[in-house]
Amino acid sequence: MSLLLLQIFNGLSLSSILLLIAIGLAITFGLMNVMNMAHGEFIMIGAYMAYLVQKGFQSYLPASAFGWYFVVSLGVAFVVAFAIGWLLEVVLIRFMYGRPLDSLLATWGVSLALQQIARSIFGAPNVAVKAPQWLEGGWHVTADLILPYKRLFIIGLVALCILIIYLYLYHSAGGRRMRAVMQNRQMASCLGISTRRVDAQSFAFGSAMAGIAGCALSLLGPIGPTIGTYYIVDAFMVVVLGGIGKLIGTVAGALGIGVFNTALEYTTSATLGKVLVFTLIIAFLQWKPMGLVTMRSRSLD
Repeated sequence: MSLLLLQIFNGLSLSSILLLIAIGLAITFGLMNVMNMAHGEFIMIGAYMAYLVQKGFQSYLPASAFGWYFVVSLGVAFVVAFAIGWLLEVVLIRFMYGRPLDSLLATWGVSLALQQIARSIFGAPNVAVKAPQWLEGGWHVTADLILPYKRLFIIGLVALCILIIYLYLYHSAGGRRMRAVMQNRQMASCLGISTRRVDAQSFAFGSAMAGIAGCALSLLGPIGPTIGTYYIVDAFMVVVLGGIGKLIGTVAGALGIGVFNTALEYTTSATLGKVLVFTLIIAFLQWKPMGLVTMRSRSLD
């Protein structure tokens, strides 16, 4: 029973990480149909913000305040990734709407440039982020089952982010404008909604969510310039499997991929488990090409 519970927890932990990474991509890809290959680099930006805030607390604040550095780093990662995402949308992305291949190539070039900038600033070797004291250790459920506080914190952080995004999308004027543009851009523009402003805000918000994901990932291991490349393919899989532009579909896709990936890796091997997950996703998309949840729209496009 302890082994079964541990596998379930590992699946939920992996699902929460994939969901936190993919949620921003789901907003960007679902709203603007932009293949943002630089999404992984916003994960890197968030991770390095956690590293910088940690260094700042260690250098300029007393040791008693160190436990609060990670809470501060979450806010810093959100703000910095939001600002860089907004700048990228204004400078480049807004000229790529309706050109998916061009947007893929352009954002891939941006990702390479951001990686090189990170190497120039922080160096090529990976750096480590030390977790605060209150995240060390684990919850002893039974004698054989220990759930790490770090992963429990990440699961709680993901649940909080999903709740905030849900409240914004379905219970705020900005969220209604975003969903209107997502469902029918031309009609939303005719009704007076500034689609360009909505696009910029949505892209920046999706980038900021990737920054929070990178900050959370810094708790699980060393970080480096290429940390985002390990997750970008899985993030696209989650978005495509869940259905473009639907929050509940992204949640379901992340849960499915995380649980199946953990189960198959446990019964086979890491490489074979990944191959089997890819095969299952391809087979499922042959049956439902639009993903788990499809968006209803009156648009005739």
